[in-house]
Amino acid sequence: MTDEHTTMEDDFGDDPELAERLASLDEAEGEKRAEALRQGLDEYELEDDDEDILGGLEDDDGEYRPQPALPVLAVVGRPNVGKSALVNRILGRREAVVQDTPGVTRDRVSYKAHWNTTSFTLVDTGGWEPDAKGIAHSVALQAEVAIDLADAILFVVDSTVGATATDEHVVKLLRGTSRPVIVVANKVDDQRQESDASALWNLGLGEPWPVSALHGRGVADLLDHVLTVLPTESAIAKPEPGGPRRVALLGRPNVGKSSLLNKAAGSERVVVNELAGTTRDPVDELVNIAGQAWRFVDTAGIRRRVHMAQGADFYASLRTTAALEKAEVAVVLLDVSEPISEQDVRIIDLVLESGRALVLAFNKWDLLDDERRRYLEREIEQDLAHVAWAPRVNISATTGRHIEKLVPALEVALESWDQRVPTGKFNAFLAELVAAHPHPVRGGKQPRILFGTQASTRPPTFVLFTSGFLDPQYRRFIQRRLREIYGFAGSPIVVNMRVRERRGKKK
Repeated sequence: MTDEHTTMEDDFGDDPELAERLASLDEAEGEKRAEALRQGLDEYELEDDDEDILGGLEDDDGEYRPQPALPVLAVVGRPNVGKSALVNRILGRREAVVQDTPGVTRDRVSYKAHWNTTSFTLVDTGGWEPDAKGIAHSVALQAEVAIDLADAILFVVDSTVGATATDEHVVKLLRGTSRPVIVVANKVDDQRQESDASALWNLGLGEPWPVSALHGRGVADLLDHVLTVLPTESAIAKPEPGGPRRVALLGRPNVGKSSLLNKAAGSERVVVNELAGTTRDPVDELVNIAGQAWRFVDTAGIRRRVHMAQGADFYASLRTTAALEKAEVAVVLLDVSEPISEQDVRIIDLVLESGRALVLAFNKWDLLDDERRRYLEREIEQDLAHVAWAPRVNISATTGRHIEKLVPALEVALESWDQRVPTGKFNAFLAELVAAHPHPVRGGKQPRILFGTQASTRPPTFVLFTSGFLDPQYRRFIQRRLREIYGFAGSPIVVNMRVRERRGKKK
């Protein structure tokens, strides 16, 4: 399948003169053509959110105002209280793994959720190691991460069991936070069990909200209440006006994140230990590299213990999510002395999923010999082909060699992340592309691109209004050509599609 897609994309070919033609395009003429295409959309059935996107075109002054960061709601609680079931109920779809065995939630932890007209990020902290000896400690650790990550916290308790010693342990932590905490009394399947929920007033965290995540009972009322305590913009990810750009320092355990942070900060700010996973809390640090200030967040995962080994990867990804919520750009460190691992790729994919800008830092470069270098180039070609657009920097965190080269790489990535293509130029780009390489005919029909616009930046997100479904490889072709013409080095690009039918056409 992949080879077939690659061949097909290659068949579209390149047009080296396209960039010159677009550069010479008269701005006013381009905008006039785009407006004509926009008016043509009036013949099609548009939805309310289409109008929201298109309405913003009237203020298309070439400068995009970033959208506020979505507020973050974290779901915490001990195993088997129904956290993942509640997450699925809130999302309205089966995303989080639900199983009777504690310890089944892994990897993906954050989702975009909507209630009424409000959007927010929902974090499922349901990762557990089955060894019961580590449960109390891991629940507390999970709560600490949630406190650090979230704007509000849902603390889920099994109302049929009541508050356990583990629950009480978490309550102590939650009482000390300034974040709003909502107690969710789960498994209240009917009115007769309401009294079980009332008993949870004793936790001292306010009114318990009785719900049945399994059946949906009470979840709507809970979400109505959640919206009253969630801020409109995340206080966690809120940028400081004029402040230093925020960089998440990511990588698998023992790859050199803490060493890099210490070298950049010029002090032993973080404990460095050859034992993997010694950093427990994300550490925010203002650093100066080559005369420029940056705010670094070090997220080296958690202190790994023998009985917690199975859960450590989950918590590492949870902390990665926490760092990415706060960051604008991620520096992913890779240890060149070892093969690129599945965990390295998974961390990079978390960055892509978050939509943050990306820089790849190849650490321990001073230890690289010729043989390993040949293998490394092959690994990069095979395993990192999907992020070939990310700037690469070769450094040594321990000695500080070439750390200053991070600055231009970070600047390029952030500039791309903020970049906007004017609507006139984007539609001229699409017209040229489609004229030279039309979409293949499928089932006797050829889908047309009616109009396109860049709906947002951070990351650059383009919306195509089309008369039919575009093949995934054709969309990838558009993405590739966008990169060739406009750069976008260091930033993911999102191309969304909205298939619309003519008004009055029978479905």
